[in-house]
Amino acid sequence: MAQLVKRAFKYRFYPTPEQAEELARTFGCVRLVYNRALEERTRAYAEGRKVSYVESSATLTQWKRTEELGFLTQVSSVPLQQALRHLQAAFANFFAKRAKYPTFKSRKKSRLSAEYTRSAFTYRKGRLTLAKMDTPLAVVWSRSLPKGAQPSTVTVSRDAAGRWWVSLLCEDTIHPHDPAENAVGVDAGITALATLSTGEKIANPRHERTDRRKLAKAQRALARKEKGSANRAKARLRVAKVYARIVDRRRDHLHKVSTRLVRETQVIAVENLTVRNLLKNHRLARAICDASWRELRSMLEYKAAWYGRELVVVDRWFPSSKRCSACGTIQPSMPLNVRTWQCACGASHDRDVNAAKNILAAGLAERRNACGADVRPQQESTSSTGQSAVKQEPSRVTVGTPPRSRGGGCQARSWISSRSVAPAATGW
Repeated sequence: MAQLVKRAFKYRFYPTPEQAEELARTFGCVRLVYNRALEERTRAYAEGRKVSYVESSATLTQWKRTEELGFLTQVSSVPLQQALRHLQAAFANFFAKRAKYPTFKSRKKSRLSAEYTRSAFTYRKGRLTLAKMDTPLAVVWSRSLPKGAQPSTVTVSRDAAGRWWVSLLCEDTIHPHDPAENAVGVDAGITALATLSTGEKIANPRHERTDRRKLAKAQRALARKEKGSANRAKARLRVAKVYARIVDRRRDHLHKVSTRLVRETQVIAVENLTVRNLLKNHRLARAICDASWRELRSMLEYKAAWYGRELVVVDRWFPSSKRCSACGTIQPSMPLNVRTWQCACGASHDRDVNAAKNILAAGLAERRNACGADVRPQQESTSSTGQSAVKQEPSRVTVGTPPRSRGGGCQARSWISSRSVAPAATGW
């Protein structure tokens, strides 16, 4: 059954010098209002008071009437109000213990963006005009918007590489894929980005390593430039462009992999990896970041929710690599340099394929026992008679179709959860 979802469509555009100046001024005012409002709220929080959005909006009006901040009237008031709403949402998440205390926006490091609602832009027949501008933006419409769709919000941003982007939030009708009967387990890795339980290995392009020499050359050139000079600004832009190329190619590959998995498979089982802890291994941290396991999982999450698929998340403590997928015996140790091994039962395993098969088995077992029965693959030890002595342990597998969300969540406390909830910064 088709469902109606909010979907953002992102396009690149090329502003005129006047439009670029207006947008740069708007970005600065948005950052200023956000930081000033955060300062006021922090002072009130220290005194034991809470400031509402209505109070912050009234304070903004007073700021515009002062001589010091009178320049705020030169830009559209809508992006400034949206900045206050974003701050209100940040404090709501903080008080609900879903996020940390809000931080100030940096002039150099923060994302340059401004959000316009319907009262601050016009969109007619492919022509988008923002408030305080006389001419429409020169948008490159790389794909069409949904038929008859009218954007509810428009977000304009500029990345570190100097590229301008506009994102239009519209309602779109998503039609689920036809039901499939197959299921697949996915084991994330470095040599192979994803190993499937079918035995297929999806290659890891390693985009960062491919452009590492070019990146190092640009970074050395940047280090030689005098701080504050125009040449340093140009060198910084060259470094940002190399990074942008790496990120774009990586994201494109992850979209293709996730789309293919969702299109061809009804049930996808993945492992809940703690990427934050894995990054403490400094020999592998660079390769793990280049693989971007968390982004792949996020794509699988929202695409599975859109297209009627099911994503099963297996607990991070499940011994997928050490467990024999044929007899269930768990090996005492399995170093990373061991890529193939043979079990006492005679089965010969590829490390990654075996792990993917175990992940799939654990995920399917949890689906069959969604009522909460003990379904964790059992820890076994081989007796002198050759038979396996099975020790019962509580299940630590989570299952469900997570919501489309890139924000952080809280780790489920129960061993079996009705849905998968994993922190954006720690899970994959």
